[in-house]
Amino acid sequence: MSFARRLFATTNVEKLRELSTRKILRRALGAKDLIAIGLGTMIGGGIFTTIGTGVKGAGPAVIVSYLLAGLTSFFAALCYAELGAMVPIAGSAYTYAYATLGKLFAWIIGFALIFEYGISAAPVAQQFSASLQDVFKSIGMALPSWAQQSNLVIHGPWWNLTNWDLAHSQVDLVGALFVIALSVLLSLGIRESATVNNIFVVLKISALFVFVIAGLSLFHGAYLHDFAPLGWGHLQPFSGSAEAGQPIGIIAVGAFVFFSYIGFDTATTTAEECKKPSFDIPVGVIGALAIGTVIYCATAIVLVGSMPWNAVPVKNPLVAALAPLHQPWLSWVITIGVLAGTTSVALSSLLGQTRIFYVMARDRMLPPVVAKVHPRFQTPVVTTLVTGALVAILTLIVPLNELLNLVNIGTLIAFTVVCAGVLYLRKRSPDLPRSFRVPFVPLFPILGIVCSLFLAVFGLSRQTWTWFAIALVCGLIFFFSYGFRKSNPDEIVPVEEPVALREV
Repeated sequence: MSFARRLFATTNVEKLRELSTRKILRRALGAKDLIAIGLGTMIGGGIFTTIGTGVKGAGPAVIVSYLLAGLTSFFAALCYAELGAMVPIAGSAYTYAYATLGKLFAWIIGFALIFEYGISAAPVAQQFSASLQDVFKSIGMALPSWAQQSNLVIHGPWWNLTNWDLAHSQVDLVGALFVIALSVLLSLGIRESATVNNIFVVLKISALFVFVIAGLSLFHGAYLHDFAPLGWGHLQPFSGSAEAGQPIGIIAVGAFVFFSYIGFDTATTTAEECKKPSFDIPVGVIGALAIGTVIYCATAIVLVGSMPWNAVPVKNPLVAALAPLHQPWLSWVITIGVLAGTTSVALSSLLGQTRIFYVMARDRMLPPVVAKVHPRFQTPVVTTLVTGALVAILTLIVPLNELLNLVNIGTLIAFTVVCAGVLYLRKRSPDLPRSFRVPFVPLFPILGIVCSLFLAVFGLSRQTWTWFAIALVCGLIFFFSYGFRKSNPDEIVPVEEPVALREV
């Protein structure tokens, strides 16, 4: 086989469908679990922390920014639902790219999903840490200053290690320990992890519901006047987000708050653990996105209607909005919601990342040891714990604002490929059984591609694209060193029986 044919070789969809019938991982999840997993990744990591920055950058028109990000996610969600129900294999967009566009695109998307799942768990863990430390401070407890937050001080180019000022740097100890604890939980079993996640989803949605109900008593329509004080922003490629971290204009804010929507597709990464994938996946993906969008828009409307937009603080904006009610218990409800929200987001993100690594290893894109399943827990224990350790290191030293836009760009690229995959399979294999079909093809998939690229190009900065390109080059070096030589799409590697692992 020629180099080009090997580079763009695709897996056989029928073989993937056959592989999905083998019960390697424990099939314990239903549609409601998938909705909870999607909401677990969506709500909490973004809405509690990005909405303040979003209001500062767009004013009351932050509502439009959420709708723009939600519309982009909607078109992608339909495509995820079709492919996920048709090819019910763990791996999400990576698997779909391998089945439609070939090995190279599959690797690129698998690499991009590291930004969506693995990296996104680190800043969410930092948000949990900050909220928990606020609780500690309210009762007179505080960690040493060096252990309160991640702040790696570097004087000059980062690649010169002599510029690293470790003496004046700080680490986020609570956040790192938090990630390790969640990784251990995920190692124990998917049913146990899903149960914990469901509890936290209920808590954080309840907190947002309380905010909306309580905030309506403070709502004044006059606060919505001068709806878009900062306009749409600069419609120039690669200039949407200010380098200092404050997005300006509806489009740039749309790309920024897009982080809030990341995760509804996590349901597709657990396809091999669903009781009835053809039904559970479409309901889980679309249900999570629909519920999340309604919650986001309701929260944004109440926030900008309860106080002047230029008075909304970046930190704890929901608590500040309810302060005129003079009800301390409301602040505690929001705080509990933040803690529950960040816990479920980090848990779902780590779950999604380990399942993607599991499938890539099964395809020999990564070493086979990554796909080994524990005989008792029926989870990829080694992969889960190693992933948790790496994310814990990121949590320990890398600040949130250095990671958010990289998470967004990786996800938008994944969305683009998934939408393109639906178009490709509709043309190449129109007769394949599809329990769910995207309506208005090719219009909706094309709109998904256009919206995703629009937000990525006009909403994210040149610096974000540069960092992503550097990371992608490093990933491609590994691909050509290992995955390109070892993987063979015509020989899918099934794991017939769980492989015993040494006690970890």
